[in-house]
Amino acid sequence: MEKVSKLKIDWHCKNTWRQASYNTSWCLLGCSIGDFGTIAFFQLSSFQLPTLAIMILAIVNGLITSVILETVILSRQMILSVALKTALGMSLISMVSMEIAMNTVDVILTGGAKLNFLVIPVMLFAGFITPLPYNYWQLKFHGKACH
Repeated sequence: MEKVSKLKIDWHCKNTWRQASYNTSWCLLGCSIGDFGTIAFFQLSSFQLPTLAIMILAIVNGLITSVILETVILSRQMILSVALKTALGMSLISMVSMEIAMNTVDVILTGGAKLNFLVIPVMLFAGFITPLPYNYWQLKFHGKACH
């Protein structure tokens, strides 16, 4: 399939949006495991760090768990080293933007690194919607067809 021009992307392909949403959902699951786990640890323990430090740790742990999850999923289709390289190369911008969006929402709504049942859905929505157009663009730019 011929690569699509960076400036001429069809943003109306339902199949590509569906695939981008599916890919983003897996990324969100992986990021949420490390991110929420880190925030929950500091919220439930007596160990204290500044909010920014907790958020940085949450972002790093979210990136790590997402790369691990995506590598495991991809390793069913390719050898492990290629799966790891693919997970890092195709998803890093998506994961970073997802993590920043989730943690920004958390700080804005709670005033710190705190999880509660009202904030988590908003964090997940922000984490999903932020990288979705980029993931769509990645699928289109790398020649995926809209069938």
